[in-house]
Amino acid sequence: MSNNKFKILIVEDDAGISDFVNAELKHEGYTTCAAFDGRTALEIFEKEKPDLILLDIMLPQLSGLEVLRRIRKSSNIPVIILTARGETYDKVNGLNAGADDYIAKPFEIEELLARMSAVLRRSIAQNSKNSQLKNGKLILVPDSMKVTLSDTDLNLSKTEYLMLKFFMENQEKVLTRPQILDSVWGEGHFIDENTVDVYVGYLRSKIDQTAGAEYIKTIRGIGYKMLKVE
Repeated sequence: MSNNKFKILIVEDDAGISDFVNAELKHEGYTTCAAFDGRTALEIFEKEKPDLILLDIMLPQLSGLEVLRRIRKSSNIPVIILTARGETYDKVNGLNAGADDYIAKPFEIEELLARMSAVLRRSIAQNSKNSQLKNGKLILVPDSMKVTLSDTDLNLSKTEYLMLKFFMENQEKVLTRPQILDSVWGEGHFIDENTVDVYVGYLRSKIDQTAGAEYIKTIRGIGYKMLKVE
């Protein structure tokens, strides 16, 4: 596995640590970019499309956990959180928010490099298995957020995309409206359940009517189910 294929986003507000990690990763052949606060991290993530993020928990403007939660709404990019030594609370919360691994500061660079290599290997293996979600002629590619139906690109909003992805990951499963809301808008939202019905209507107008087949079935009094389509 050649390191020069991978771009690493370093999100750390301590300039000394950031510069040290940046120099060591470049020495190992990685391409790097850096952010010193949460909001800038999200901007660089969208612009640079890194392959892995090293994410400090304690950041100005937006915490590392909030950055991670926002990233997880649209991406499965590998994330290793950087925590203060002994802060079990940060480790648990980070893993629960979707981090792939953690390392406590101060750390040896050899350990960080080993953890990065392991996480990247797992990510490559997982992506090769799940490079796309398919149901009949409907195909969703998570890495590029591209959706096609009968080889024609579908123009979906971000919310429509996230809802469709959740349906396609859970084909033939009955999903309640609260489950759909939590998946698309995240826990702690203040979105009315009727909003699910509105967006299901949008998806049906773009998918079911175009395909001439029923993909999303209403389960009265409960929610919805994505049917398997040949």
